[in-house]
Amino acid sequence: MFETAPFASAHASTLVETRDGLVAAWFGGTREGADDVGIWLSRRAENKWTPPVEVANGVQPDGARYPCWNPVLFDPSAGSGSSRAASRDEMPDPTLSLFYKVGPSPQRWWGMVRTSRDHGRTWSDARRLPDGILGPIKNKPVRLSDGTMISPSSTESPDRPSTWRIHFERSADAGRTWTAMAPPAFDEGREIHAIQPSILIHSDGRLQAVGRTRSRRIFETWSSDRGKTWTPMTLTVLPNPNSGIDAVTLGDGRHLIVYNHTTEGRSPLNVALSRDGATWEAALVLEREPGEYSYPAVIQSADGLVHITYTWKRQRIKHVVIDPAKLTLVPMPDGAWPPALR
Repeated sequence: MFETAPFASAHASTLVETRDGLVAAWFGGTREGADDVGIWLSRRAENKWTPPVEVANGVQPDGARYPCWNPVLFDPSAGSGSSRAASRDEMPDPTLSLFYKVGPSPQRWWGMVRTSRDHGRTWSDARRLPDGILGPIKNKPVRLSDGTMISPSSTESPDRPSTWRIHFERSADAGRTWTAMAPPAFDEGREIHAIQPSILIHSDGRLQAVGRTRSRRIFETWSSDRGKTWTPMTLTVLPNPNSGIDAVTLGDGRHLIVYNHTTEGRSPLNVALSRDGATWEAALVLEREPGEYSYPAVIQSADGLVHITYTWKRQRIKHVVIDPAKLTLVPMPDGAWPPALR
């Protein structure tokens, strides 16, 4: 998306389609956690990305400055969960939200939001979210057919080692108020430490959340009542090296996930698809060389194409476009990536 930039390190991108085209954001600065880390943004215009501009920082009223973290762009008109609308020309001009975190660490950060009514060109003043509400931690919220919005979230405790817990923040009034709910607590000895969920929407109305764990595999949890309650978390067959993933439900009902298919390191970076959220088929290897290729964001645009952004060696953000109708899928019933696609 850029060759040079005013920052040395870039990470944790987010992506959205507006009526005016694609908008992406990420955090950038000296290094992750440095006080100079802000939220940077670029728009896709005339088939190229605009130069990055800083749209948020962690400067406080008393002059102190904290790092920014994990931006999430959200356009509530982008479709009922799949981030796909029927036609870009039919999209209304809603308020685009930019959620992000500010604070010295993930254990002590708080949620912030800015809004734009001109597709990310200009932004409102930053507003802190209510106490107890963090907003989406890494991945996009979804809007259900009845207008309910569900934001995938999580917390990391200050304990050593930190306790990781996922939860979901649900709004039935267009984001004016939010209620938090979480999967049931674990029985002793069965605990799964998990953060950064992504939400998939199934044709029967069920919701499925998948995400990052310390257990070397991606977790899942399900809801049959529009996100009011969730099943206990379990582990899928897909591996996870304690790194962020993202997933999206496509317009044809299939589910697409972008993740590191490994239990160690952050390469390779892979794409898999599923019709039922349980059996996954291998599709693509986006990156396979040594280095870090991580923290993907994925959407489906109005023309049916899938757009993915991700961290490229902590130096840049890469943008990839694929046509899901042209993918050749290879079964992996035991969760092993097929040799033919390595």
